[in-house]
Amino acid sequence: MIQSSSHDQVSVLESFKKGGIDIKLSFVIMGFANLMNKQFIKGFLFLLSEIAFLIAFVTQIIPAFSGLLTLGTKTQGMQEKIVDGVKLQVAVEGDNSMLMLIFGLASLIFCLVFAYIYWCNLKSARNLYMLKKEGRHIPSFKEDFMTLANGRFHMTLMFIPLIGVLLFTILPLVYMICLAFTNYDHNHLPPKSLFDWVGLANFGNVLNGRMAGTFFPVLSWTLIWAVFATVTNFLFGVILALIINAKGLKLKKMWRTIFVITIAVPQFISLLLMRNFLNDQGPLNAFLEKMGLISHSLPFLSDPTWAKFSIIFVNMWVGIPFTMLVATGIIMNLPSEQIEAAEIDGASKFQIFKSITFPQILLIMMPSLIQQFIGNINNFNVIYLLTGGGPTNSQFYQAGSTDLLVTWLYKLTMNAADYNLASVIGIFIFAISAIFSLLAYTHTASYKEGAVK
Repeated sequence: MIQSSSHDQVSVLESFKKGGIDIKLSFVIMGFANLMNKQFIKGFLFLLSEIAFLIAFVTQIIPAFSGLLTLGTKTQGMQEKIVDGVKLQVAVEGDNSMLMLIFGLASLIFCLVFAYIYWCNLKSARNLYMLKKEGRHIPSFKEDFMTLANGRFHMTLMFIPLIGVLLFTILPLVYMICLAFTNYDHNHLPPKSLFDWVGLANFGNVLNGRMAGTFFPVLSWTLIWAVFATVTNFLFGVILALIINAKGLKLKKMWRTIFVITIAVPQFISLLLMRNFLNDQGPLNAFLEKMGLISHSLPFLSDPTWAKFSIIFVNMWVGIPFTMLVATGIIMNLPSEQIEAAEIDGASKFQIFKSITFPQILLIMMPSLIQQFIGNINNFNVIYLLTGGGPTNSQFYQAGSTDLLVTWLYKLTMNAADYNLASVIGIFIFAISAIFSLLAYTHTASYKEGAVK
């Protein structure tokens, strides 16, 4: 620990100024200081990584960066050629903008990884400078390896997952964000056609262009849905838990089991059953007509207003049991002394609920409520399986009356192939979710109590 802290007090730049020729050359020839101080394996690995990077930079990275800037200049098509005096139409391969964008971003990530390796080389040179200055033992490769296998074993284990995150999470995410700044749509589908950078034109189109008439109504309904879906599940789940756990209620386990059955059934089965149940010609309308309560079918899913209320109701059916289980666990672990003291003081059950039970349930479940709200903003299953985003709305582009932003994004991608607009919607969904999460969580009592501690 003393050695490590001593090394940290000397900057890399200071070691370059005061170090010998081996330290100085390490800034140009990676691993030179290690090789000069008989750390041959470590120095060779640094040097090999530099050579590999330089070769890749000339042969792969420069062309990839050029392609990233242009996204292609040569369009696929047919070219007339004369073969043995006969004119033939020959297919000519063109550039693929999508691959050029992916390879360009991958090259950028590769450069960042090399920059980190280069920084490790500089830190290694600085450590050697300090060890020589203090007359300490210079560790061998085996000793360095044992450090990675013991004291820094957690960092060693993180190496492979980190590479996976870069390739399969960061790269696709950055690729999706970049699409928002291109004209990659159904008119510019590679490899037949090229797409190009268009700056903020797509954002302007969504916020103030032809897509604004769809974006803002869908955004409004998304937020309304998220609020009602979260609040109704929470309130009715808590009420149901209080009823089941009330003193004097018999067969409590049976009642819990009945409501938990809806959790045991896969959600997509419940939603598809509800879709058939609420259909214009479904069992519910047939039953109401047979009972003489209605003269014509009620448009549970075919009218925009009815459909929105139906979605919220069905979501309560599949969501309340989850809240009921969580609230039951909280209620069963509430301090009984407070409730008993309130009863002795003459407080009614409603007053106890209002002043003791509900605030403590809310305090514990607030982070979960925030998570549920964000989940409802992105609740693809309920909307897509129940209404498919319908009923159709002729004033919307590729969206129905009950589509959320996430289901609209799906349709823009799968049905319209407007990947640029879908990427813009994805960015807005992320921004809304992130901003709300930060603002809501930092204002919760649970966060403030944790900050005080």
